Amino acid sequence: MSEILVEYYSYFRFAHYIFFVSWMAMLFYQPRLYVYHAENMDKPEFVKVVEVMEYKMYHYIGWIALIGSFVTGALIILAIPDLLKSGYVHVKLTTVIVMAIYHLDLGRYMRLLKEKRCTKDGMFFRAYNEVPTVAMIVIIWMIVFKPF
Repeated sequence: MSEILVEYYSYFRFAHYIFFVSWMAMLFYQPRLYVYHAENMDKPEFVKVVEVMEYKMYHYIGWIALIGSFVTGALIILAIPDLLKSGYVHVKLTTVIVMAIYHLDLGRYMRLLKEKRCTKDGMFFRAYNEVPTVAMIVIIWMIVFKPF
């Protein structure tokens, strides 16, 4: 079976990069929507539009991209199991776990904002928006330089 997976390794990587970029787009944009939401709570018509955007971004792009990233990542590891012997892969996987937790936390904030129970303001979400940037830098550094 591993020989078959190795044959498709480049395709798995290609798909993995597409899913990763899509997931990062969601992780970058979702908190920006929360900035707009938090700063315009006094404009119900605007908030309704933002809530639709938040929902669609989170569920239709975010979850599909997260699952696609995880599945293609698993296929890459199944095709080349020796990757797990490389320290950089462990750092990358740890960072991916942090990103998944961040993803889930974005879902929590989306619910809190919709229920008008969120106590965070636009400045918080502007700062919180930097988490995926740091994660992306770590992941790309690991992929390019393989320091361990």
